Amino acid sequence: MAKYNSNNMSAVIVENIIKKYRVEKTEVTALKGVSFEVAKGELFGIVGPDGAGKTSLFRVLTTLLLAESGNATIEGHDVVKDYKIIRKKLGYMPGRFSLYQDLTVEENLTFFATIFNTSIEENYDLIKDIYQQIEPFKDRRAGKLSGGMKQKLALCCALIHKPSVLLLDEPTTGVDAVSRKEFWDMLQRLKLQGITILVSTPYMDEASMCDRVALLQEGKILAIDKPAQINQQFQDPLWAVQASNMYALLKVMKQWEAVASCYSFGEYYHVVMKSENAGASAINEYLVERQFQEIEVKKIDANIEDSFMALMNTAHE
Repeated sequence: MAKYNSNNMSAVIVENIIKKYRVEKTEVTALKGVSFEVAKGELFGIVGPDGAGKTSLFRVLTTLLLAESGNATIEGHDVVKDYKIIRKKLGYMPGRFSLYQDLTVEENLTFFATIFNTSIEENYDLIKDIYQQIEPFKDRRAGKLSGGMKQKLALCCALIHKPSVLLLDEPTTGVDAVSRKEFWDMLQRLKLQGITILVSTPYMDEASMCDRVALLQEGKILAIDKPAQINQQFQDPLWAVQASNMYALLKVMKQWEAVASCYSFGEYYHVVMKSENAGASAINEYLVERQFQEIEVKKIDANIEDSFMALMNTAHE
């Protein structure tokens, strides 16, 4: 598990955090010894599917939940002992839109600025690029905004007190592709202003937008590194395969002893072979023998989702 080497003090340090819940008579462990560090000014991603433990982790870091064990600090302040200090330093955008639906855009922003004893004017430079996109709708009630506009308003409210660390819990879930891209562009600009950003996402393609990522699955971190470095660790032969009957194709590929794993990816199945010897010609021959038509086989490089699948399979072995 790679660590970030920096001469500067880490903005976020998480050490062996364990968080449990009791669901009826069953105890569920949401976080199983999670540890990582985020450098000052870094854009760090927590990437994992629903139920991986992302929101539980963020609630511990934002002082909203107490962990069973472990330690976490934000800019040197303990999340339990120094929660009042941390709440002034943090900007937090929860996954669910949590602003006041009956207040207008401007009223919401003014309200949050007042809570932190500041004003829109005092920190306008920080939110200017974002707020200008929603300013034409400043008199519209927040509940009437589109998903992308709600997202921008929530980010403005999280930034209005000029936090040094920004935590965003699945900020792009439920918004369109254009709004997702715009949002990540905004995060890159905020990073240039020296803000440390910790963002969670279930979208594997967003991992490439981060300086480093932690891949989280079932409460455990599978890997921490730069996205490109994680992908380089994928060493198995990987093929994209398509044929006339995709449902039957998945079944026969999983039955083939030469295949390590096979899973859907867009219009193709990504097929991990156990050996380089089973190449395109071997795959084609195998499928032709089973009466498949319109076969397409091409060698591909692993992306972050392929790497995640491989790490997940290794963890389950």
